[in-house]
This record gives sequence, structure tokens and C-alpha cells, in this order.
Amino acid sequence: MVDHVGGENVNQVVDNGKRVPPEAPGEAPDRAPDRPGFELPLLLFAGFRTLIDRLHAELARQGHPDLRPAHGFALQAVAASPYGSTASDIGRRLGVSKQAAGKTVDRLLALGYAERADDPADARRKLVRLTPYGADALARSAAVFDELRAEWSARLGADRVRDLEAALRTVVPAEAAFRLDAPSWLGGA
Repeated sequence: MVDHVGGENVNQVVDNGKRVPPEAPGEAPDRAPDRPGFELPLLLFAGFRTLIDRLHAELARQGHPDLRPAHGFALQAVAASPYGSTASDIGRRLGVSKQAAGKTVDRLLALGYAERADDPADARRKLVRLTPYGADALARSAAVFDELRAEWSARLGADRVRDLEAALRTVVPAEAAFRLDAPSWLGGA
């Protein structure tokens, strides 16, 4: 973003002179000076990344060392139907092509998280469904997320975490709250 300061073009993102200093010790956060707008999405993403990185470190310790963030989204897409999902279904949920979804499914198959099965309603279709190992990964993931949320609550206070979640629900459209297409939106899947 470019600002005009004293007749010069100044890049707001990298010009440390334009950054607002952190609030003084003891200053209430609601009284802190406004921050530059670009900090909000970066802090939200950093929080997301911190949670995901900690999740995957813990999942690796619990027997899922090859599971990657994109796999988590794909496992959720597979699990969206109790009977299994086609590659096209998975691609739609992830926001990627059927071919890209197929590559991700192939990786999940190779790692033992998913399996292919005949569709009992249509012999021409193959369904992808979770294996017990894949279901275990999702169950462990949910438990670890609960632990991470509890850590944030202990550090920030349960009321602040609930307030943060409520505030995000207010500004995030309901249909976008639990989308699985984040990897494609970020440029990969």
C-alpha cells in the first residue's frame, strides 16, 4: 500500500517509521492506538498457522508423521459423506479440479488414510472413504484442537477466547465459516 507523506510515496507495509508502536505496558488493549490494517489478516493467519503447526507436531508424535495440512482438508472432504465421496465431490469441496483431487486422494491412499470402494448405487463410480487410520487421524485432530483451544483459554482467558470466536462469527459470513477450500485459495492442493 502506498501513502503520500510529505510529498513522497511511502510504502506503509515496510516503512517502520509509519508503524504504530505497541501499547505501553499496562495500557488497556481497547485504548491502544489503531494498528495498520494489514496487521489484522497477518495476525489472523499467524494464529491459524500456529495452531496448525502445533496440531501437526502433536499428530506426528501420536503416530501420524506424514499427515500434512492439505491432507487434513482433504480428509474432511472425504468424511463429508458417511458412505464415501467421489473424486469430483472431493474436488468441489476443496475448490480444485477432479484431477487435482485425484492426486490428493492418491496420496491419502498411499499413506493409508483412505481407500477406494465400489459405489453400490452405480458400478461405474468409485468412492473414496476413510480407513480406520484416517478416522483415527481426524479424531486425534479434533482432540488436539480442543487442547490447543484450552491452552489459548488458559493464556488469554476463556471469556476473551469466546469473545474472539463470537466476533469472528459476526464478521465471517456463515457460509464461509467452515469452508474446506483454503489450500486451493492459497494456491495449492
